[in-house]
Amino acid sequence: MAKKAGVSEATVSRVLNGKSGVSEATRQSVLTALDVLGYERPTQLRGERARLVGLVLPELQNPVFPAFAEVIGGALAQQGLTPVLCTQTKGGVSEADYVDLLLQQQVSGVVFAGGLFAQADAPHDHYHQLHERNIPVVLINASIEGLDFPCVSCDDAVAVEQAWRHLASLGHERIGLLLGPADHVPSRRKLSAARAAAEAAGTPLADEHVVRSIFSLEGGRAAANRLLEQGVTGIVCASDPLALGAIRAARRRGLSVPGDVSVVGFDDSAFMNCTEPPLSTVRQPIEAMGRAAVDLLIAQVQGTRQHSGELLFEPELVVRGSTAPPPAL
Repeated sequence: MAKKAGVSEATVSRVLNGKSGVSEATRQSVLTALDVLGYERPTQLRGERARLVGLVLPELQNPVFPAFAEVIGGALAQQGLTPVLCTQTKGGVSEADYVDLLLQQQVSGVVFAGGLFAQADAPHDHYHQLHERNIPVVLINASIEGLDFPCVSCDDAVAVEQAWRHLASLGHERIGLLLGPADHVPSRRKLSAARAAAEAAGTPLADEHVVRSIFSLEGGRAAANRLLEQGVTGIVCASDPLALGAIRAARRRGLSVPGDVSVVGFDDSAFMNCTEPPLSTVRQPIEAMGRAAVDLLIAQVQGTRQHSGELLFEPELVVRGSTAPPPAL
């Protein structure tokens, strides 16, 4: 077949496996030779994209991601599309490998609800591969510099302002910030907003009052210990699991929540009203964001895309039992 198409076997291999680095004219020559010689084209080269949409999640332990999956999956089904759930696990399939699998299945598009795109220093080659193949993509809660994929985000600045003002209004002056990793884009936004809110309150945010963690309950507990050693009376967290970890850290030090320490989460994921105490948190509008993500994807699939850049959605502070005035001096 390589001889028929007038190209090398390596070029034929690249075309049949959907790899980049081959001109459109060469690709068409290989496909024509395939047809003339009577070979069946691989699934991903048959022209019509499948009615499948990849839904890539970084994990399922944080309840916010199953919540997004439920909304997005339901909205896709209403459009006659079937979600293909791709969840990363430690030692399991990588995000880049999932993208390869989705390309082989000739998916109509991909929605990323968290993942490597939200880490500025992580490898982004597989996103560029999707862009080169003109696969419709929507990102949730962070964008990728240099790629114009539509993005749906909760407004991190407003979320932190709401949490910070709530604690300040209760009388807290020593407020700590528990964030994700240093290259996590939403955490960077939250840090900028916290610095601005602290300046506005007349109590600048000290560097030692900012700690970072992987997004897990255990990571939140370890990081919160460092804040409690600094004597903070209020902690603003970048996720609900981090907040639950902070509450556990306080209790293990013999402190009460909210009697000694107030804690605010982020997401308002499932069962946060059932914790002890019920968690004060900033709610992401998951329903509206998920449906908007699907609308943006469908517009790309239909070739009627009208929006690029980022759609910002307003969060809502939900005050429950984990926040109260600081202990009297």
